[in-house]
Amino acid sequence: IPRSSYYDKHYRQSAALIRARRPYLIKNSLTGLGLFGFCISVYWFTIRAVSQDEFEDVKVPDAPAQ
Repeated sequence: IPRSSYYDKHYRQSAALIRARRPYLIKNSLTGLGLFGFCISVYWFTIRAVSQDEFEDVKVPDAPAQ
């Protein structure tokens, strides 16, 4: 695999790559936190909504005869 100029021989980020990524670090972090919060809230809402369901009106069939 040819090495990119943004990584050194030990595949660590170079100073140029760190400088290039710096303007996007805060925006990307906030976007990631926002997406994470949205996913957790949808998961929490779904679990909470399903846990309130009562299945007493569902007729369970008898076990099959053997």
